[in-house]
Amino acid sequence: MAGVLASVDQRTQLVGENRLELLLFHLHSRHLFALNVFKVKEVVKLPHLNIMPNAHPKVCGVTSIRGESIPVIDLRRAINLPECQRDEDCNLVITEYNRTVQAFLVGKVDQIVNTTWSDIMPPPSSVGKNHYLTAFTKLKRDGQEHLVEIIDVEKVLAEIISYDIQISEDILDESILPEFQGKKILHADDSPTARRQVSDTLAQLGIEIIPATDGKAALDILKKWADEGKDINQEILAVITDAEMPVMDGYRLTYEIRNDPRLKDLYVILNTSLSGSFNQAMVEKVGCNAFLSKFQPDLLVEEVQNRLKEYIGQ
Repeated sequence: MAGVLASVDQRTQLVGENRLELLLFHLHSRHLFALNVFKVKEVVKLPHLNIMPNAHPKVCGVTSIRGESIPVIDLRRAINLPECQRDEDCNLVITEYNRTVQAFLVGKVDQIVNTTWSDIMPPPSSVGKNHYLTAFTKLKRDGQEHLVEIIDVEKVLAEIISYDIQISEDILDESILPEFQGKKILHADDSPTARRQVSDTLAQLGIEIIPATDGKAALDILKKWADEGKDINQEILAVITDAEMPVMDGYRLTYEIRNDPRLKDLYVILNTSLSGSFNQAMVEKVGCNAFLSKFQPDLLVEEVQNRLKEYIGQ
């Protein structure tokens, strides 16, 4: 166990050919849950937690790690299970999402597994809309197959932290606002919460969002249009893609776009919750036009406006 905990911080730089590493853990149940190691700063045994007056019910306290005050979210409560029993198996998984650092209170940390996004599957439609899963995968161990549930952290955080989609007045360029009418953007993200945030923000400009739940779904849409003889650059203003998605991640999607002569000139914006530890060189390597850390409506609108100016030749 000590080896697993010590290795997490050293392995958060993994970005590759549609691959990822998952940190597996328990929530005091027989189920296995997971978070992408790329978002994990470190794992520590449960320290003393200070109570935060008037905190959100799913925030169980705050702790200090190397001088930094970090809010702690009870992950069981966050996904609508009874609160976590605090015992010797408890750990804090310290993560960085959307430019903020927070810790998740979990049970026993299991191991890190290396897998590929093609082995990560979206939740079946039969689970409904109120679940907290962004995907799941299967793990073979001791001759048995185990289901691993990957938490939709975007949804968890959105229910605790209020994300404002209001656009600052000084960001809007009134001279080009009429040009947005009728423009379309293809948006690939596996989190319904993230798709809604982008859609609600850009709808204020009159932009129509075409949603895709993963990179493969987005690529299929683009190739279908190309097969029909459509001019892709006239069909959409840009592609906005998350980095981490089941089946095909945003890096691979961008790679496929750049290597298809019919799609290669598309404007691709990587919009991801990766922030502090993000490898900018990887964005440049695969050929994204821009990188935005979630969720910043002003910067999103500013980037889309810049793209529109380029599109109309301003």
